Amino acid sequence: MAVIACVGGVLGSYGVSVRDLAFFSGYVALGIALPGLLWIRVLYRRAHTLPEEIALGVTLGYALEILTYIPARALGQPLLVAAWPIGTYAIFLAVPQLRRRWKGASRAGRTPLWWSWCTALAVIYLVGWIAVNFYRTQALTWPAIGRSYVDMPFHLALIGELKHHMPPTMPGVAGEPLGYHWFVHAHMAAASWITGVEPRVLLYRLAVLPMLAALVVLLGLVGRRVTGSRMGALAAVASTILITAPSFYLGTATGVFSWRAIQSWVSPSQTFGALLFAPIVVLLIDLLGRRRQPRGWWVVLGIMLVAVMGAKATFLPLLAAGLVMVVLVEAARSFCLPRRALAALGLTATCLLFAQFGLYGGARQGLVVDPLSIIRVTLGDLTGAGDAAEVSTASVLGVTLLCVLSGVITWCGALGLLSRPRLLAQPVVVLVLSMSAAGLGAALMLGHPHLSQGYFLQASYPYLAMIAVYGIGCIARRAGVTLRAMAIAAGIGVTAVYVIRMLCAVKIPLGPGEDETVLYLPYIALLGVVLLGVLVMRAARQSKLRICALVICMVTAAGTPAAWFANVMPDLYGSQAASVRDPYGTAPAPAIPKGAFAAGNWLRAHSDPDDLIATNTHCRWGYESPCDSREFWATALSERRVLVEGWAYTATNMDSRSPGKVKENLPFWDRERIRANDAVFQAPSSDAVRYLRDHYGVRWLFVDERRMSAGADLSAFAQLRFRSEDHAVYQLSDMT
Repeated sequence: MAVIACVGGVLGSYGVSVRDLAFFSGYVALGIALPGLLWIRVLYRRAHTLPEEIALGVTLGYALEILTYIPARALGQPLLVAAWPIGTYAIFLAVPQLRRRWKGASRAGRTPLWWSWCTALAVIYLVGWIAVNFYRTQALTWPAIGRSYVDMPFHLALIGELKHHMPPTMPGVAGEPLGYHWFVHAHMAAASWITGVEPRVLLYRLAVLPMLAALVVLLGLVGRRVTGSRMGALAAVASTILITAPSFYLGTATGVFSWRAIQSWVSPSQTFGALLFAPIVVLLIDLLGRRRQPRGWWVVLGIMLVAVMGAKATFLPLLAAGLVMVVLVEAARSFCLPRRALAALGLTATCLLFAQFGLYGGARQGLVVDPLSIIRVTLGDLTGAGDAAEVSTASVLGVTLLCVLSGVITWCGALGLLSRPRLLAQPVVVLVLSMSAAGLGAALMLGHPHLSQGYFLQASYPYLAMIAVYGIGCIARRAGVTLRAMAIAAGIGVTAVYVIRMLCAVKIPLGPGEDETVLYLPYIALLGVVLLGVLVMRAARQSKLRICALVICMVTAAGTPAAWFANVMPDLYGSQAASVRDPYGTAPAPAIPKGAFAAGNWLRAHSDPDDLIATNTHCRWGYESPCDSREFWATALSERRVLVEGWAYTATNMDSRSPGKVKENLPFWDRERIRANDAVFQAPSSDAVRYLRDHYGVRWLFVDERRMSAGADLSAFAQLRFRSEDHAVYQLSDMT
């Protein structure tokens, strides 16, 4: 009830109507969670608490919803997505053996009250975090919505595309393939059809909330499987949702020092992928165990792998790398091939290959082999020299070392497993450590114009946190370290970071002419604190194992907890609290006139979903020279395909070879199309309009009249249907 009250209060404060909240909540409960829960009880028969069953049901429900919506939308009957929950209810009412699944089982016992409250508080924290960092800056109404984070209209455009077309294409450039992970947009399209809630309300306010709530519960489930205790699981969940890079500098960290938490609203595909990946980890922990498992578990695993392949492209490559290492380790231990690990690897590889060459059409989306490119960008940001800086190999290797050290500091608890080396061969430990190593390797070896290779790192954060907590628990128990001693060591670590920040006072970006070697001072100072602590404990005649345990606690606290305090107390630490920031380094665009909002909504209401639009808006408002082609508002508002709007995220543009060029500023590659498109708005004529209509099939013009050439008049060649301030909508009739 506390979570419901919190969510209701926050959403009501940020413009969500009672009607929208009620309809969406009813759909999630009855159209996703409950039918998914029923199938979980049939296919995944293992003792779980009711919240865990519901969370597993939600993830399976999302997967089956998407896999139902795709053929339903392809048949032109999107409301048939309701067939799967309705069919589920019919089957579970008609088949006598399935009726008892409505009640469930009580094998897992009751959930401890303190655990329920901790889970609820974690969800409430995320709701508050979202309200402060997203809702507050991302409006639902015009003109404030015009200042949205740069990718939000792109996501909104994809929802409109998935709402009306299957298979989808890039809506901003007609005919361009969509090489993007779009399953989360398919979910929001299906939800919009069933509930009648506007796509922008789903995207900006509602859709991600149940995903995050279910993810918290599932991470707690995985944490219990890994650590063997609820306290360990709680610590792992806390470190996951509070994660931030241990930057010891004054100022705002960037690049590899600006890790993102799982609760990303500006990247709904990342959050959705993280949710769908969590039950895969749960299933693999069970399936890679020693006992024989029911076949239904493999069915659930297969469904979730198919769902995650279109939810986020970064998860399956890491999972494949982890399973390869599990196969090798298990084969070395038992001198025979582990059939279950091989089967899981085969399923993963099949989905990975189909995703890359079928779903994504082999598109790279700008991802190339470019070793340490993310480090070079980070170094340019730290020194203030920017992307154009010429950096030495020594400098790049030095910042790479700092990057690795940041990870070691945050997850050094995993070193505690060395106190019991046999644990390192456990399948779950091998899987997580191998995934993490593969993610680090991908982030360092690949390049992307928007640093999206960092998502490879992000995928394994929750599970690496669990291994770290597991390692701390193992070494602490073996060394006989009390909770009080661990708390003192952690307090010393947090205090040390504060003192190091103040004394070293390394402010980033560095000033002109400032030696970049000062970047290493805080880390050297932390090493000095650690060595001093070791000497003090040695003088106190502590055992080596106890010293290792306390040092691990101290260094771990110097990571996520200390860095988190820097965010919630920015004045104390000399850093800036982070809200929604553009990782590409651009400022928000100026507010877009109200007329664009009204014109886009009118066009959506009065045109056919298959109608093609032409527009003269290709660049973000305020970024016309050079043109920043991340412009998606016409498609986002109208839910219609556009001949040419913004082309920045198309596969053709992202995969073009242009060393030293900013992808967003590249010109459109089809010169004939852009010439024909712009001629209608710059020099209107009957021939220009007729060519656009007959050759390309354009039926509507969405016009920003501020961008037309002086004296241009479209009314003589097209029918004016709507005007609002500086924006107008014209229709091209067959008689034009």
